[in-house]
Amino acid sequence: MHDADDLTDTEWLDAFVAQWNFFADLCYSDLVLWRPLDEQGETFVCTNQVRPVTGPTAIEHDIVGETVGHDEPDHPVLSAWLTREVTETSDNALSAGIPVGVWAIPVFRHERPIAVLERHTNQMGVRAMGPQEESALEVAEILTQMLVRGEFPLLQPADKALAPRVGDGMLRVQPDGTISYASPNAVTGFRRLGASGDIEGEDFRGLIRSLREGLEGVGQTVGTDLDGTLSLEFEVVRGTASMRFMLMPLWRARRSAGMLVLCRDTTDLRRRDRMLVTKDATIREIHHRVKNNLQTVAALLRMQSRRLSSPEGKEALRDAMRRVSSIAVVHETLSQSITEDVAFDEICDKILDMVGDLAAASGTVQARRVGSFGVIPAGVATSMSMIVTELCQNAIEHGLRSSSGEVLVIPERSDEILRITIADNGVGLDPEFQLGRQTSLGLSIIRTLIADLQGTFALEPRSDGPGTAAIIELPLHALRVKGKGKG
Repeated sequence: MHDADDLTDTEWLDAFVAQWNFFADLCYSDLVLWRPLDEQGETFVCTNQVRPVTGPTAIEHDIVGETVGHDEPDHPVLSAWLTREVTETSDNALSAGIPVGVWAIPVFRHERPIAVLERHTNQMGVRAMGPQEESALEVAEILTQMLVRGEFPLLQPADKALAPRVGDGMLRVQPDGTISYASPNAVTGFRRLGASGDIEGEDFRGLIRSLREGLEGVGQTVGTDLDGTLSLEFEVVRGTASMRFMLMPLWRARRSAGMLVLCRDTTDLRRRDRMLVTKDATIREIHHRVKNNLQTVAALLRMQSRRLSSPEGKEALRDAMRRVSSIAVVHETLSQSITEDVAFDEICDKILDMVGDLAAASGTVQARRVGSFGVIPAGVATSMSMIVTELCQNAIEHGLRSSSGEVLVIPERSDEILRITIADNGVGLDPEFQLGRQTSLGLSIIRTLIADLQGTFALEPRSDGPGTAAIIELPLHALRVKGKGKG
C-alpha cells in the first residue's frame, strides 16, 4: 500500500472503507459515510454503508445514494461538519420502531474535514456490558477521536481472506505492553499455539517472543515493530497450529493508548491449504505420468510402423502416433499448470513444431501461429489440440500435397467467439469439393469434436491468395461450460 500521505482524499476514504468493518464491529453500530458534493459542505451524499457482525443492525434499508442538504440544517451530518466536533443525538429517535442512537463524526485529514461518518446503534440490541463489550467500546471511542484528529490507521491486509475480525479474537494491549483483555477466542488460539498461563496480565511482546518459533512477518520486521508505533500483520506458526495477528496503534492526543490486536486461529485454514497443495501436486503428477505413458504409446506406434511393408498401414500408424502425441502435449502443459485454465498458445506452438517435423520427410513446411488463443478451460484443451492437429495435417497432406509450403494458424478472440483459421498456400480446393461428402477419418474427427463444442466448421478458398482456409468458430460460453464438465 502507498504511504497514506501520498493518497488523495478520495483514495484515503476508499482505503478507510476497505477496512472499516472492524470499526463497526467494535462499536456494535451501522456505519454510514457521507461525502461532500461541494467544498463548502452544503450537500452530502451517502457513498458507503456497513452493518456490524457483532450486533443487530440499526438501518434496515440501504441508504447509499441518499443526500443531505442545507434544507435540513439540524441534520447531525451538517452539524458535525460545521462544528468540527462529534454530534450525538440523545433522544434515541425511533427508526422502524427501534430506538436508535446516532453519532456524526467529522473525518479529518491534514487538519481539515473531508467527510462525515455516522454511527447508528440499535439501542434495543445493546449487549449486556461485560469485559469484551467494555474493551471494544473503549477502543471504538479512541478510534473515533483518532478520526477527528486525522490519525486513524490505514491497514492493508496481506491476504484479506485471512484478515482477522473482531469476532475472531481481540486483545487490548496497554501502553506498557500488558494485555488488559483477551477475548475467549483469542485465548483459545493462544492455547492451541502452546501458551500456558494466563493471557490477561501478560506482556504481549514477551508472549509473542516466547512463541517465536516459526514466526512469519508480513510487512514490517516483527522484532522492531512490536512497540505499537506501526500497524503490523504477522503470523505465528507452532507445530500444526497457526494464528494470524493484526496490530493497530491507538493514540490519545499524541500519547500512546497502547494497541488493538485482532487475531484469528488459522490452523484449520492452513490445514486445508496444505491439503489443496497436496491435491494439486497429485493432479500435476498424474498429468505428468499420463504424458509419459502417451509418449510411450507413440513410440510403440512408431516402432510398429517401421515393421510394416504396407504403405496404408504405415500411414495409419503415423496418423495414430500424431494424434496420441498431440494429446501428450496437452497433458505436459497441464502437469506444469496450477489452475483449471491453460494458455493454449504454448500447446499450439508445440503441435506446430511436431506437425512440421512429421512433414519434413516430404518437404519443408513452415507452420506458425499468428495471434493468440488466450486462456481456455483445461477440460477442452484436448479437443482443441486434436482439432488443430488434424487440420494442420490435412493442410499439409491435401493443401500442400505433402510438399513444401506454409501453414498458418490464426486465432481471433472476441467477447463471445473464438475464431480459428488454418490456412495453407497450396493448390486450393477442387471446384467440385463439397464438405460432408468425404469419408476420411481426420475430417470425421474434426466435425465430431467441433460439434461437441457447439461450433461451426467451413473449408473454403483463401481470400488473400492461393490455398485453402479451414475456419472454425467456437462460442466461448460453450467452452466454459464444457470445460467445467472436464469434457
